[in-house]
Amino acid sequence: MEYERQENSAVEPLERIKTYSEFHAPLDIAARREQAARCMDCGVPFCQYGKVICGMVSGCPLNNLCPDWNDLLYKGFWDEAASRLMMTNPFPEFTSRVCPALCEKACTCGLNGDPVTVKENEYAIIEHAYESGYMTPQIPAVRSGKRVAVIGSGPSGLSAANFLNRRGHFVTVYEKADRPGGLLMYGIPNMKLEKRFIERRVALMKEEGVEFVLNCNVGVDITADELKSTYDAVILACGARNPRDISAPGREGEGIYFAVDYLTATTKSILASAMSDGNYISAKYKDVVIIGGGDTGNDCVGTSIRHGCKSVTQLEMMPPAPLTRADNNPWPQWPKVLKTDYGQEEAIAVFGHDPRIYETTVKSFVRSEDGKLSGVETVKIKWEGRKMTFVEGSEKVIPAQLVLIAAGFLGPEKYIADSFDVETNERSNIKTDGHKTSVDKVFACGDCKRGQSLVVWGLREGRDCAEEVDEYLMGYTNML
Repeated sequence: MEYERQENSAVEPLERIKTYSEFHAPLDIAARREQAARCMDCGVPFCQYGKVICGMVSGCPLNNLCPDWNDLLYKGFWDEAASRLMMTNPFPEFTSRVCPALCEKACTCGLNGDPVTVKENEYAIIEHAYESGYMTPQIPAVRSGKRVAVIGSGPSGLSAANFLNRRGHFVTVYEKADRPGGLLMYGIPNMKLEKRFIERRVALMKEEGVEFVLNCNVGVDITADELKSTYDAVILACGARNPRDISAPGREGEGIYFAVDYLTATTKSILASAMSDGNYISAKYKDVVIIGGGDTGNDCVGTSIRHGCKSVTQLEMMPPAPLTRADNNPWPQWPKVLKTDYGQEEAIAVFGHDPRIYETTVKSFVRSEDGKLSGVETVKIKWEGRKMTFVEGSEKVIPAQLVLIAAGFLGPEKYIADSFDVETNERSNIKTDGHKTSVDKVFACGDCKRGQSLVVWGLREGRDCAEEVDEYLMGYTNML
């Protein structure tokens, strides 16, 4: 009632596209505490609810105790705020950067005004904890003697490993890439999450006793039987890395890549040589078409602009969302409103228009006589309920020498499930009862179980799975 919402300032688009660094500047301590003071300590805090309302989750899936640590931050009790924050959230340094802030969308202040800056408050608390020396290794005083293998080091794998290690179990994380982090490391661009923050957390986990085995493709370099015979429990947290493809004439040939491969190559080049090695899929001087209107598509827009693309277009099959909540989408439901993200803001600044074209899909990929990609033939879509039809005569060719497919994922790579002989469901995700698979001592969590989802859901899945594994190993659990 006394303070207006004030957000961290962002570097202007035309300036920030010159680097691959994060581009938000935090408020000073006094201003941040004022923002925390805006929290009303509601009698019914929807921000921490984390349940489905009308088909979409409202509030934090981790059930973060937002009013508690907002109040502690307001009063200047930084360490206590960090302690309360990490009671539920194992990695606030990740969610405070990449989460879409489901907590804020359900904030009571947002009913008749602007919600509390919960996400930025979380960022301030965890970064202060690192800077002040509060974040020291939490090494278990007693070890259980039980050994757990975690397959995959993305959000859910790291979360499960963190909780199980702190419970006293010996945890080994297997990662097929050259660096731990999974989706966090190679699926999210540096502009949203600089990789030094992942490395900082992994270094802390190593000090706490978690072992990481890199460049190890489970099911290829080591068998499922070897793991099951060596460990008391195995957790599959291998993500949903099977990308959805586009079936259209001209698909075969150069110039068309999956978004995850494009983003991974750029991040690897940044880490190896600050992009000087040229060992990435370059968009420089190219007309880029991105198929998919979600967060990954937006990340491809921002990355292409930093490469120096000639133009960028983002195709979206659905119509645009309204600018404000519709009458049938009241608070505290997730707001189904149009969002212009950082990549689209940058495209508007560079090219003078929003890169998104709605209700449009690909009819074919146009190639020259020598097979080189030259364009994308699009067609407008008409929706009647869930039925999609093409609008006759609406075909159009958009110039393109690079196409990036950001159309989502279809589940985990098949060989993982096959190697452990676990059942899958109709969506090709690993089938579980809770987090238990059809095979004894094998559990699953994260995207490989629930399908492609948010980082915050990965952390919740890892936390819940760790609790089930702990009970399986010990006969009871007092983990949470």
